[in-house]
Amino acid sequence: MTSSSPPIVMSFAASDPTCGAGLQADLLTLAALGCQPVTVVTALTVQDTVGVVEVLTLDADWVRNQARTVLADMPVAAFKIGMLGALETIVAVAEIVSDYPDVPVVFDPVLASGRGDAFADEEMVTAMIELLLPATQVLTPNSLEARRLAQELGAETSDLAECARQLVLAGAEHVLITGTHEPGERVVNTLYGAYGPEARETWPRLPGSFHGSGCTLASAIAALLAQGHDVVSAVREAQRYTWRCLASAHRPGMGQFLPDRLCLTRSSLVEPAEVAHA
Repeated sequence: MTSSSPPIVMSFAASDPTCGAGLQADLLTLAALGCQPVTVVTALTVQDTVGVVEVLTLDADWVRNQARTVLADMPVAAFKIGMLGALETIVAVAEIVSDYPDVPVVFDPVLASGRGDAFADEEMVTAMIELLLPATQVLTPNSLEARRLAQELGAETSDLAECARQLVLAGAEHVLITGTHEPGERVVNTLYGAYGPEARETWPRLPGSFHGSGCTLASAIAALLAQGHDVVSAVREAQRYTWRCLASAHRPGMGQFLPDRLCLTRSSLVEPAEVAHA
């Protein structure tokens, strides 16, 4: 027995019974990458691999109490924020992370499910921008989410570089926009900072639709930041891990594929070919 602990990462997210996304996806990812996950449940969902049927958001005081109790006992090296589900929860989480300004925050702004079930109304999106973006070290929207957030900021543009610029001006230190929803044979993910693009990764596009890919990527970034990586390195390595998880995914139900977060333990690990870095 040892008294030392791996880096601890706290995830704020909703519970997903399939373990494909949400809190369970975060837990699997963080553990697979050598961190000790601690979890704060923000909502309960009824869902399968096809879609979300119901969402029950937890009272904001329950969210606060879960987080505060753990934080009083354990030193957290990074925060990962996913689906929050209610305006009051956004306020509560913003209050909590603001008390730990030296702890990096990775925010995956989950605005809808993979099939389009809405998780955030206009008031919630505004609160995310005003309360959470200024505390965020790495924001990880897909292209649809980036445009929605930028539109809320008054930017009537589809240009992703301009969307990223607006999100940085709103307070996010870095913005990683993923290109899965954009056309093309390859997926282009671009990391932006205060002075524009900082890194660009181009990945072979995988066939199929995946449940929880965004959760996996954001949690992997949080895990690597907790281990001391700089942002560019954490984002690059997290993308490689996520691509491997998706390449090893399986389809246990009638809907989306589930990423294999334990792929690094498999002898049949798939490696990406012809990845471009810029």
